[in-house]
Amino acid sequence: MTTGASFPGPQPADTPSPAPEASPSDSPTSSVDLLEPAEGIPPVIDTADGLARAARALAAGTGPVAVDAERASGFRYGQRAFLVQLRRDGAGTWLVDPEALDGLDPLQEALADVEWVLHAASQDLPCLAEQGMRPDRLFDTELAARLLGMPRVGLGAVIEAELGLHLAKEHSAVDWSTRPLPEPWLRYAALDVEVLITVRDALARRLADTGKDEFARQEFEHVRLTTAPTVRTDPWRRTSGLHQVRQRRQLAAVRELWLERDHLARHRDVAPGRLIPDSAIIAAAQGMPRTVPELLQTRGFHGRAARREATRWLRAIAAGAATEDLPPIHVPGDSPPPVRQWADKDPLAAARLSAARAGIAELSERWTIPVENLLTPEVLRRLIWRPPTAGDDVDPDAIEAALVASGVRPWQREHVRGIIVDALRITNPATAPAAAATAATTATTPATTP
Repeated sequence: MTTGASFPGPQPADTPSPAPEASPSDSPTSSVDLLEPAEGIPPVIDTADGLARAARALAAGTGPVAVDAERASGFRYGQRAFLVQLRRDGAGTWLVDPEALDGLDPLQEALADVEWVLHAASQDLPCLAEQGMRPDRLFDTELAARLLGMPRVGLGAVIEAELGLHLAKEHSAVDWSTRPLPEPWLRYAALDVEVLITVRDALARRLADTGKDEFARQEFEHVRLTTAPTVRTDPWRRTSGLHQVRQRRQLAAVRELWLERDHLARHRDVAPGRLIPDSAIIAAAQGMPRTVPELLQTRGFHGRAARREATRWLRAIAAGAATEDLPPIHVPGDSPPPVRQWADKDPLAAARLSAARAGIAELSERWTIPVENLLTPEVLRRLIWRPPTAGDDVDPDAIEAALVASGVRPWQREHVRGIIVDALRITNPATAPAAAATAATTATTPATTP
């Protein structure tokens, strides 16, 4: 196995359709514990000189670079990186402390035009971008595992399946803002990138062998270009349990409590849920306590942080009780209704959705790719519920344009467009089962190969 081998290119257009995915012939039957980094636990880089040294070493390395980041989810406010791990052939492993440095621009410069290998890249790319680190090329080992139809796609599971090595993940949810970082945590962090490039090479070969390398290339590029922190309108509406709130005045109290908690959490750099949980916000909005004793009898307000800020929470509740800016219970949106309501609201749309789902499910089985990686259920529902064209006059070009507008990649459009067009041509719900069978048959014989 050549570490850092180039990602195989697209297959010729006349390549035969690949057979259903099979497990690698050399899949291990038992695993060996991966306990120590090959070169030992590297020191943590926390000075400008150290960062420059790491950048020089990584720039002089060869092949792809394995990258990982550790956050303090559930402990600190936001999702910033508290440790960045990098490993490249010829450079070894480097552990970098972003909190002690003024950005990681030297690493970005050192790794220009180098392929970055991450596992579940969409989780780490936003916090890396905050440090000035953005890949020019990307290989996502989790996404590759999904496209290969692997039953488990966590990093430990993929390493075990491909290399026969067992990687312990017992420190994945610790508080990475802790300083100094304990040695067992640093060992864990270094091991996360120890064999990532080796796994990348194994997965790249399998993608090429099964004709999915171009699928993967497009997916990696999509993740690289589109992953960014989500900016939400009215983020307080994501409070867990909000559906229990039935009155607008209570909803205003939820909003004020959420905003006050978020302000305090940001100021203290602590995860909002460590001040008061969502369940406490909902309970307080329903009970609308007016005194400290009443508040402290409310579910979720028994912790020290909740008691210490009792008057703060009461002010927020009072603001919600007094405001004239009452939020609506339901916010109009453009999402389709729940699928369970389709048969009553629009039987024809329900029949079309059933046919499209059948065809995509068959395609999923044919290529051993999860349905959601062929086309997300949300995109399918939106397109079927409000199609740009349907019935006898369905326009395939209009469907193509709608898929493009939804961010569906070329390889996905090539294989799902015909299924959707056939489904939208249904004009009688009674013919849906036959149309679904036709779509399924069409899906098993793609017009072009991956």
